[in-house]
Amino acid sequence: MEKRKDGFLIEKGEHEKDFIFGTRAVMESIHAGKDIDKVLVQKEINNDLIKELLKLCKAEKIPVVRVPDAKLNRITRKNHQGVVAQMSSIEYASLDHVIESCFNVGKAPLILILDRITDVRNFGAIARTAECAGVDAIVIPEKGSAQINSDAIKTSVGALNFLPVVRVRNLFYTCRDLQKSGLVLVAITEKTEKTMYDVDFSVPVALVIGSEEDGISTELMGIVDEKVKIPMAGRIESLNVSVSAGVAIYEAIRQRK
Repeated sequence: MEKRKDGFLIEKGEHEKDFIFGTRAVMESIHAGKDIDKVLVQKEINNDLIKELLKLCKAEKIPVVRVPDAKLNRITRKNHQGVVAQMSSIEYASLDHVIESCFNVGKAPLILILDRITDVRNFGAIARTAECAGVDAIVIPEKGSAQINSDAIKTSVGALNFLPVVRVRNLFYTCRDLQKSGLVLVAITEKTEKTMYDVDFSVPVALVIGSEEDGISTELMGIVDEKVKIPMAGRIESLNVSVSAGVAIYEAIRQRK
């Protein structure tokens, strides 16, 4: 938390210029095609106008999060009417367009799927490595992922301004679609004996990286084509998730060179 000049508390990384306040203002912004990361709606409010907003968000695939009034008041002292929209710091890409573009130029796509990476610093570090290595896109879920705000962009050293980021409603179905498009899903996990040096990364590949707390979800682990681990020789059994992603990405790049 940080203190504003008026003494009110605002969560670190959140600034009023990143938000739109008020139900109608948010709806007008959606109709105008503004890139909105998510809409925060006060839990207790459920009037007709709110219902119209929720219907609009669903149609435009904008995540809605129900929050207590105190959360909204931490963001602004203005009359928010129980509705605050967080603006996207980037413009999200289309996964179909990314894959099609790769195949059109004869390139084997290299996609990075981040399953519930919620730490902004880890996310930014992964994005920085991915952009430097030439990864074609990062795929994240609408919910349960780090916010792509000014802090994330800063941590990525601006990489998020150049690296295509795709936000999807359901990672499971997205992964299935990638497989239908000819990509091999490779899970980076310690729950296997096969190492990443035993897999062919020169083909179209989607690397799946899970959260530090829970790893890759059981749902996704059930459909991946390959499960590989990063060889470990020390006493500590795991790497930081951003380091693991970097090691896996550059093994793929090494094989492709």
